[in-house]
Amino acid sequence: MLTVLLTDQEMMMALLRQDQSASEGASGETAWAVLEAANDLGDTATVDACRRVIDASLRGAAPASSDVALVTAFFG
Repeated sequence: MLTVLLTDQEMMMALLRQDQSASEGASGETAWAVLEAANDLGDTATVDACRRVIDASLRGAAPASSDVALVTAFFG
């Protein structure tokens, strides 16, 4: 048996991919990338929106459209 150690982020990403449609998974993955960048820049409003999108994805709920819009517009 092979044991693979995962970081917290890798574990969360694996959980996000489980039982989700492609669009829901994409928003969760995008939120992780934006969270990292927004954290580096000190953009607390975007960090908070990313956390809400990630949390909703983990719960299997739809994130607020305003949070998704903020996350997707971050790199735009």
